[in-house]
Amino acid sequence: QVQLVESGGGSVQAGGSLRLSCAASGYIVCMGWFRQAPGKEREGVAAMPTGGGVTYYADSVRGRFTISRDYAKNTMYLQMNSLKPEDTAMYYCAASPGRCYADLDSVRYIYWGQGTQVTVSS
Repeated sequence: QVQLVESGGGSVQAGGSLRLSCAASGYIVCMGWFRQAPGKEREGVAAMPTGGGVTYYADSVRGRFTISRDYAKNTMYLQMNSLKPEDTAMYYCAASPGRCYADLDSVRYIYWGQGTQVTVSS
């Protein structure tokens, strides 16, 4: 049984940084981060294979966000720098038993964390 537990959300001013964590258990091939702002559709943010390799980013965050994984702790991270008010959303950790894809389509992810709120003020 796959379980995902997120932490690290909070409030920050524009230009600031936050790091999200996702502790995982169970068989997972691909892990990703998604976000959903009020009134908007869920958006893929970043993804990476649990075994390492190429990482995928949404154009809106590329160069500002970094996805990484600590294999010893079985934890995935999302380092978010140069945050903007438009980054405000509920952020979700997600996992898939299949490979990662660059399109960051949420339908491929069948395991989801509970979500953590990120609020960026101007």
